[in-house]
Amino acid sequence: MEPCGGAGRRQIQNILTESAGPTPHARHNITDKLTAFMCLCDNVMLEEIRDCTIAEARIDRATWDVSIMELKAFIALLYVRGAYCGKNIEMESFWCEQWGNAFFNATLSRNRFREIMRYLRFDKKETRRCRLTTDKFTHVRKVWYRFVENSIASYRPGSDITVDEQLFPTKSRCPFTQYMPNKPDKFGIKFWLAADVDSKYMLNGFPYLGKDASRPATQRLGENVVLRLVEPFVGKGRNITTDNFFTSLPLAKALLAKNTRLVGTIKRKKRELPPSVQGRSELFSTKMLSVYQCKPRRNVTIFSTQHQHVAISTERKKKPETVEYYNHSKVGVDVLDQMARQYSVRGGMRRWPVAVFYNLLDLAAINAWVLYRSCMSQENIPRRDFMLQLAHELRAEWMASKAPPLADLPFSGAGAEERRRMTCMVKAHCTQNKTFCKCVKCGDAVCGKCTAKVLSVCNNCV
Repeated sequence: MEPCGGAGRRQIQNILTESAGPTPHARHNITDKLTAFMCLCDNVMLEEIRDCTIAEARIDRATWDVSIMELKAFIALLYVRGAYCGKNIEMESFWCEQWGNAFFNATLSRNRFREIMRYLRFDKKETRRCRLTTDKFTHVRKVWYRFVENSIASYRPGSDITVDEQLFPTKSRCPFTQYMPNKPDKFGIKFWLAADVDSKYMLNGFPYLGKDASRPATQRLGENVVLRLVEPFVGKGRNITTDNFFTSLPLAKALLAKNTRLVGTIKRKKRELPPSVQGRSELFSTKMLSVYQCKPRRNVTIFSTQHQHVAISTERKKKPETVEYYNHSKVGVDVLDQMARQYSVRGGMRRWPVAVFYNLLDLAAINAWVLYRSCMSQENIPRRDFMLQLAHELRAEWMASKAPPLADLPFSGAGAEERRRMTCMVKAHCTQNKTFCKCVKCGDAVCGKCTAKVLSVCNNCV
């Protein structure tokens, strides 16, 4: 690299004053994959979902109920579907006797899964009409922002944060569905996300709901979005990387006032740029605003408050340091979105709050994976294996509650604790039936057909 100007003293906003990684709260609580997930989707969130789901179901069925354990088992099935890339497979086919997955049959019945999915809600219907007058996102606001709060409280990002948009694909009827022709799926719900560049941890996020009356009239949308997303992480010397939708001079000044720097592409037609950067230049040349002429008819303008002096590469293309830095740090949200799509729990849906819940589970699985690897020093565990093991731990409590206690098993005499299938030993009356039970007197295996009836005797007659 050849410096374009003299070397200067390192600026104070370029010094990171906080170590990256899980917070002490997360390190104290995470001992396995389930606790990593519960740091993000805690019992408060699950109880909210359970209460709203029960309230919806009891409109039709007065005695319908679901427990936290069963709700975790329901989420486990969604994660297994995502791990097997089953978003385009009909959900009911996982219970097929010939081609299905034994994990599904052992966890919940197909009809029970249908019931929970049918009644799944994230807010109370009684007060929804009143809340909808001021909040389009009220159907799932509590659950989404509880997840965001837990994500912020569990992880400290490194020196580089990316701010960008995510389009979660869905064609469900929604008042704020967006059409984006440059995205693969075109239609969906748009989220503004902030992600850590190194770990791809989702740091903060909220949906785009259209015109926001609370935004100041003098503040551009991109500037408002960035300041809201990075508010918990400013003042520590971090860098924010954005694309040309967000980058502006007022945003850079606002971040510098909070000891945070900005690097991003900027549109050449912005009013704050001088006229000298709006024309074409010599191929592979760089101006002092990092206007890099990458092609004969195209140049890239990089705005940076991090680089006081820009170095130029000695290679053939002579890329400036700002361009190489931007290429490295711009991918945080894009890679996060690709990871979420790879093993997405998404399936067919008609209600947009369920689509938001699917996106929440996708991001929670990635964040839990990042936390688990850092806290348990398991850097080599593949994300798919983590999701399958997480699903097993999510349903473990529910499976234990379904199994009958050993003392309640019939004929729980000597050897019953082994629970091995045996051949009935009463040869005179039996055709070698299989059984788990033994006679309490002689200890021989005995099936139900060969078992003698026991008379009921009350306590007074014993």
